[in-house]
Amino acid sequence: MTLDSYAAAVSGLDPAPGEVETAELVVTDDVLVKAFVLGPDAAVDAHEHADATNVFHVLEGEPTVVRDDHEAALAAPAVVENERGAIHGARNDTDDRAVLTASIAPLP
Repeated sequence: MTLDSYAAAVSGLDPAPGEVETAELVVTDDVLVKAFVLGPDAAVDAHEHADATNVFHVLEGEPTVVRDDHEAALAAPAVVENERGAIHGARNDTDDRAVLTASIAPLP
């Protein structure tokens, strides 16, 4: 048995250019942790969560993280807090895959 839910969940994910694959790592009544594996030139479209905080953890690669009017290419490891109502997303402008998790709490 392993306590780590990350490695097994993302090891088989290999998105094509322009594609995003996902895996749910933790799902409870009050939090969701989801992995996003971005192929080259792929994006998680900008969106918001009015009633929840969303935290990105950059784990592999160097995705460009967008929050409101700001964006930055962040190399792993990095953590970005997206407060309630902040418009946020990510894109992969590199030729390698990029992996980030998004933790959302509390769940609506």
